[in-house]
Amino acid sequence: MLAEVLRRERRQVLASLTRLTGNLDLAEDAVQEASIIALRTWPRTGLPPNPRAWLIVAAKRRAIDELRREAIRPGKEREAITLALQRAPDDFPIGVLRDDQLRLIFTCCHPALAAEAQVALSLRVLCGLTVAEVAGLLLIPEPTMAKRLTRARGKIAAAGIRYRVPDTADLPERMRAVATTVFLLFTEGYASRSNGLHERRQPCEEAIRLGRLLVALLPGEAVLEGLLAAMLLQHSRREARFDDAGDIVLLGDQDRSRWDRALAAEGVSRAAEAIRLSSVVPERFAVVAAIAACHAIAADAAATDWRAVVAWYDVLVLLDPSPVVLLNRAAAVAESGEPAVALAEVEALEGLEEYFWWHASRAELLRRLGRSGDASAAAKRACTLTKSEAQRRLLARRYGETVTGR
Repeated sequence: MLAEVLRRERRQVLASLTRLTGNLDLAEDAVQEASIIALRTWPRTGLPPNPRAWLIVAAKRRAIDELRREAIRPGKEREAITLALQRAPDDFPIGVLRDDQLRLIFTCCHPALAAEAQVALSLRVLCGLTVAEVAGLLLIPEPTMAKRLTRARGKIAAAGIRYRVPDTADLPERMRAVATTVFLLFTEGYASRSNGLHERRQPCEEAIRLGRLLVALLPGEAVLEGLLAAMLLQHSRREARFDDAGDIVLLGDQDRSRWDRALAAEGVSRAAEAIRLSSVVPERFAVVAAIAACHAIAADAAATDWRAVVAWYDVLVLLDPSPVVLLNRAAAVAESGEPAVALAEVEALEGLEEYFWWHASRAELLRRLGRSGDASAAAKRACTLTKSEAQRRLLARRYGETVTGR
C-alpha cells in the first residue's frame, strides 16, 4: 500500500521539484531521500492526509540541505534555488502538475541527446524504473546502461537544456521521442512484474492523460493520434486482462463482454484518423493502433482477421524491424494457422536470449507442434528470466508446476 502510494506520487513530485531546482540530479536525489524517509515514517505515524504534499515538503528540505553542502555551485545560484524552494507551496494544483510532467518529458526527449539515451532516461526518470530494469527492457548490459544514463544527465547539464515545454516550432522534432516515452510508460503499467491490478492501471491511466494533453497541444498529428488510439484500444481490455486472483488472461481467452466498448470505439475512430493523417508511409503508432483495432472490431477471438494483423505487422516491420516487433509478428503468424513457420521465425531472431517472452513464445509454439518436452524446457528457461509470479503461474498452468521449480 505505502509503496504503491510512493510510486503513484513520485513522478509528479519529481517533475515539480525539477522545475523548482532546474537540476534533474538534485531533484532525483531529494525525492529518493524523501521516499526513504516516508517508508520509515509512514508505517509508524500512518499515511498522511496528503501524501504528495508530505513528499514535496520532505524533498524540498532534502534539496535545500544538499544545496547548503555544495561548494561547486556559485553562491548566487544556490541562493536563488534555495529561495525558490522555500517560497514554493507545499502542494501544487493539478494543472501545474500536468505542465510539470510535460516539461519533464520534453527535457528527457531533447534532440541534443542520442535517441537511445532519450528512451533510457525517460524510462529511468518518468517511469521510475531501476537501472537494471531499464537495461533489461532495452536488452543492454546494466553497466553500459548506467554509463549511458550518466552521460545523458551530463549532457543536459553541460548543454544548459531548459526544463520547459519547447516553443511550437521546436515541438515536431521531439514528437516521436515524446510519444515513445508516453507509450513506454503505458506499457510499463501492464508489465507483469507489477503485483496488483490497481498498480498496473494507474501508470496506464496517467499515460493516457498525458497522451490527451499532447493531442491537445499538437492537434492533427498522426503520431499523437496513433499513440492515443493504441493506448485507448489496449486499455479498453483492462478488466479482462487479469482474473480475480491476479493471474494473466491471454487475449484469446478473455471475456470480451468485459471490454470497455466506449473506449474501444474511440480508439478505433482515432486509429482511422491516424492512418488518414499519415503521409504515404503510415506513422508507427498509427500502425500499432491499427493492429489493436483488428482485435477490437472482432466479435470474438475466432472472428479475428489474423491475416490482416499479419499484414499490418509487415508494415510495422518496415518502420521498426526490431527483434521484439518481429517476435510479435511471429505470434500473429502462428495465430493465422502457421505455427511451424512462426517457430522458424522466432528461432531465427537474435539478441533475445535473455528475453522472457522469446522463451515463452518458443514454449507455446513447441507445445502447439506437439513437442511437449522441448516446450517444457523453454518454459523452464523463461521462468528463470522473470521475477513476476503472474508470469510464472501462467507458465505453470500451461506446462505444469515443474517448470517453475515447485
